[in-house]
Amino acid sequence: MLAVPAEAPAGERGKAVRPEDGALLARIDRHRQETWRWQRLMRRPLTPASRSLTSLTDTEYRRWVLALWTRRVRTARRQAANPPHKRAWSCIQRHEGPWHDPHAPYFGGLQMDLTFQRLYGRDLLRRKGTADRWTPVEQMWVAERAHRSGRGFYPWPNTARYCGLI
Repeated sequence: MLAVPAEAPAGERGKAVRPEDGALLARIDRHRQETWRWQRLMRRPLTPASRSLTSLTDTEYRRWVLALWTRRVRTARRQAANPPHKRAWSCIQRHEGPWHDPHAPYFGGLQMDLTFQRLYGRDLLRRKGTADRWTPVEQMWVAERAHRSGRGFYPWPNTARYCGLI
């Protein structure tokens, strides 16, 4: 049996956590972290975690919390997979380059230069490197940030015209 960590509330320290409960807590944490990752990508407010995972003592309650975070992660994944201008970004990408194009000075399927990546995708650039290492959805959300900032489709003037976007 696993012991509850020292940062657990005083009444729960020293209590044993059954292995199946430890697995539930680990799954809850993975779902919560993935939900927050998608929410950060979409620049949405993070869903608050009402309690620390170590304060979940009842197995049935842990299962309920797991089901809750499972729904949340599915919702976040579905929303992230469908950026607002997905068809437009796909059209631009078809005329710009492959999603994993590593050739400088423009990277990825939307041909983002380093200045653009630093401005709109700083967290991804720091964590994963240049846009050619990002997933297509991540590249689209970074482009969406530029679009929402007022730049529209103008960073891609020729292909945006070709796609009928400007």
